[in-house]
Amino acid sequence: MTQRHIALGIHHQRPEAVEAACDFIEGLTGHGIVCWVRANASDAVTQRLPGVDVRVFEDLPTDDIELVVVFGGDGTLLRAAEWAVPLGKPLLGVNLGHVGFLAELEPTEAHTVIDRVVHRDYRVEERLCLEVELRDAPGGTVQWSSFAINEVSLEKAARERMIEVLVDIDGHPLSRWGTDGVLVATPTGSTAYAFSAQGPVLWPDLDALLVVPLLAHALFARPLVLSPTSTVVIRMLENPLTGGVLWCDGRRSTEVAPSSEITVRRSRHTLLLARTSEQPFVQRLVKKFDLPIHGWRGQAEREAQARRTAREAEDAD
Repeated sequence: MTQRHIALGIHHQRPEAVEAACDFIEGLTGHGIVCWVRANASDAVTQRLPGVDVRVFEDLPTDDIELVVVFGGDGTLLRAAEWAVPLGKPLLGVNLGHVGFLAELEPTEAHTVIDRVVHRDYRVEERLCLEVELRDAPGGTVQWSSFAINEVSLEKAARERMIEVLVDIDGHPLSRWGTDGVLVATPTGSTAYAFSAQGPVLWPDLDALLVVPLLAHALFARPLVLSPTSTVVIRMLENPLTGGVLWCDGRRSTEVAPSSEITVRRSRHTLLLARTSEQPFVQRLVKKFDLPIHGWRGQAEREAQARRTAREAEDAD
């Protein structure tokens, strides 16, 4: 039988994440499955599991990895995605963070993850990603490149000054904005930074790009939903007093000088998420944002019913 390999992403500074990961490793080791952990989490794991064969990787694990299981929040999953996405490996998230929109399992379901992995009881969902290039001038030399799962954001570097940008869509100028910044987001990222910037929520299986200006001084500064084949170009207009910062997923960044050009398009890579249920996305929205689906009228009716029930119980006594 071919040896199976599973990689782990662990929020090693969160004790509950380390504990859950160690329980998972012990369970898989009992089934003859080899577990790999990042070097920064190896001490926390090996101290709790002396004598257990846990393999450590610094940059990339063996190509035989079939799945990456993440114990933490969305930030931990995004960190794991930095090496898992280029390798084309699916990620299964166990939410031990806060909102955990990308995670599949909640802490109360963590005990099920061993059986899920052992029996390969999950399906893999593909999500659109972005690629970005920064050039020193329009059509110039590429200075920096990266990819993003949630969003690419160009933001002002100085709090007291806006940046001036010209946004092109598919080779045609759209608008010039004096703004705090511009986001280009994926449907996955529509519930992240773009959501906070008043962008629309996009269903994750939708193929589309989302452009959201940040507090732009302009008559037309609305979020735009674009074709997945669109190319977005953001030109930093020349202003010797103002520079910008380019971010990918709030994790990787570089400085942007005036007169630079940023190109964002769909990436050839996709985010692969392992799913263990057929939960509709609308249910995930309600659960993660704790949306009041009953409204205040429904709440009042429930309270009135509770009072009636209490009175009936007292009368019965």
